[in-house]
Amino acid sequence: MRTRVKICGLTRRADLDAAVAAGVDAVGFVFHPSSPRAVSPEEAHDLCAGLPPFVTAVGLFVDASAEEIRAILNRVPLELLQFHGEEDPELCASFGRRWIKAVRMRPGVDLAAQRRRYEQAAGLLLDTFDPARPGGTGQRFDWDRIPTALAPSIVLAGGLDADNVGEAICLVRPFAVDVSGGVEASKGIKDHDKIRDFMQRVNDVDISR
Repeated sequence: MRTRVKICGLTRRADLDAAVAAGVDAVGFVFHPSSPRAVSPEEAHDLCAGLPPFVTAVGLFVDASAEEIRAILNRVPLELLQFHGEEDPELCASFGRRWIKAVRMRPGVDLAAQRRRYEQAAGLLLDTFDPARPGGTGQRFDWDRIPTALAPSIVLAGGLDADNVGEAICLVRPFAVDVSGGVEASKGIKDHDKIRDFMQRVNDVDISR
């Protein structure tokens, strides 16, 4: 089984096209106004319009209201929702879309308990904890904290780039990896060479061993 890849925080057509050409499985659009990678519903609609089949459009939300989320879903053809705040399972499951729940790796977090709480989620996305930011920290956490039994439902994020993603995959064996800052020239602007290098490093890993 190969490791899937999502590139998040896309804001420009050229960057989305580069990600698709490199072979990504999913692309992420940030609907959190304070993020430097945020896009408007109109911008995300136009970007999604050019997606080919089998590339999943993911919408990232941080403690948005149900009304705000529904308004975006009425405008943008998102296939998967990613909740990056303190959303409860009932809210996450109320939109008729598949979804994943981000868990920031605070000290002492119980991942097994989080998986039970968000049992309807397609998986958990694990990201670095920063009290000032809900994500996009560019910092990695201790991958040894991830229980082996959960790996098949884990999307690994947090400080990944072409230099460390191979090591991360070999150690954690996640279903997927998620990268944003690790393939950027500046916040919200992707570096196409970094995208290609990242994808190559993922594809080079032999996870059958």
